[in-house]
Amino acid sequence: MVLETHELRIPKKISTIGIVTALSLSLLLIHIAFDNFPKSFAITTTNTSQTPAATARPPPPQLGASPELSATQISASTNKTCTLTPSSAKLMGTPQQTEGPYFVDGMPNRSDIRSDPSDGSVQQGIPLRLAFHVYSEDNGSCIPLNEARVDIWHANPQGIYSGVKDFGTIGKKFLRGYQVTDHKGTAQFTTIYPGWYQGRTTHIHVKIRTLEGSNKTLEWTAQFYFDNSVNKQVNAQPPYNKHGPPTTTNEQDGIYTGASTDGLLKSNTGQHLMLNLTKDMQSYLGTFNIVLNSAHSAR
Repeated sequence: MVLETHELRIPKKISTIGIVTALSLSLLLIHIAFDNFPKSFAITTTNTSQTPAATARPPPPQLGASPELSATQISASTNKTCTLTPSSAKLMGTPQQTEGPYFVDGMPNRSDIRSDPSDGSVQQGIPLRLAFHVYSEDNGSCIPLNEARVDIWHANPQGIYSGVKDFGTIGKKFLRGYQVTDHKGTAQFTTIYPGWYQGRTTHIHVKIRTLEGSNKTLEWTAQFYFDNSVNKQVNAQPPYNKHGPPTTTNEQDGIYTGASTDGLLKSNTGQHLMLNLTKDMQSYLGTFNIVLNSAHSAR
C-alpha cells in the first residue's frame, strides 16, 4: 500500500502578518528598555551627587583672613613654664590668637574705657574690672614685664565695636584703650561685660607690645573668653537682653576651638584663654597671668 503524504501549507498572507507582528513587538520592547534606562540612571546620579538646598548649611561669617605672624610676633610666644615668686605657682606660656578685623591703633591711654571722648557718652552695662599680669619666662622664672603697652577692645552689649566702618562708628573710641604695665607687670582696666555678635562667642581682644623708640620689639595678641553659663546669665539682663541670648557658645566658635596662631597649640586654644572671673556684688573681676617671651624683662 502506498501512503500519501500531504505538505501543510500556510497561506502567504497569514505568514506575512506573523512576521510583521513579531518585528513590531521586538522593536517595542527595545524602545521600552532604551527609554527606561537613562531615566533610571539619571535618578541614581541625582540622588548621589547633589545635596537638597533645604539641608545645605550656610557659610560661616567672614571675619577677615588671619595674616601670618611676623618673626617679632612668633618670638613673643613660649611653650615653657615658669615659677612665680613668692607663691611658687607654675605658669605656662600663653598661646596667641588672631587680632581679628576690628583692631584700631592709636587709642587713648586710659584705664576706664567705657566713655567715648568724642561726645562724653558712656556705654551702659554690667561693670567689669580687668587685671592682666604680664610675665616673661626667663630660665624658668616668671619675670614681670614692665613698661609694656597693653591694648584691649571689645563689643558693646549690642555687639557693636567703635571705630569700625561696618558698624557706622568711625571716629568713636568707646570700649577701647591701652595701659602701660607697672613694675609688677600689671595693667588694669574698668569696662563693661562685653556683648556678642553673629558667629562669635563673647570675648575680649588683648594686644601687648614693647617699643624701643619707634621700633616694635615685641608683639603678642590673643582673645580672652568667659564661661558659657555666665554669658547666658548676663545676656538675660538689661541692656544685653535687647540683643537676645548669644547664638554661639565657646565650643561652637571656630577661633576658640581652633589652633593658636603661633603654632603652639593645634586645637581648642580658647580653653587656655579663659578669664579667671569672680563676681563682686553687681560687677565682675577678671584676671589673667600672661606668660610670653621677651628679652626686655624687668629684673
